[in-house]
Amino acid sequence: MDSSPSTVPTESASDAVRLGPNELAVLQVFLDSGNRVVSRLEIARRAGLAEMNERRCDSILVSLRRVLGSESIRTVRGRGWMLEIGAVELAHHLVTA
Repeated sequence: MDSSPSTVPTESASDAVRLGPNELAVLQVFLDSGNRVVSRLEIARRAGLAEMNERRCDSILVSLRRVLGSESIRTVRGRGWMLEIGAVELAHHLVTA
């Protein structure tokens, strides 16, 4: 995967959102998982982020929710997270941009 950040245009060019390689890798994990819950361990393993701790995982999820919308990633208590259907198109756009 390209290591350069991905830019998503918002209402104005100065408000463009940038995602780094870790955020894009995690977003790809969600896309590859379809409508299935993924755990923190699975995210770290599949995104190639072996050094990712709980705090870093949470930080990445916050960044993704800022870009995709606060309701875009559902928390499934005790199991992990899943990408909501309504966020798939924008998520796909982000990882292919």
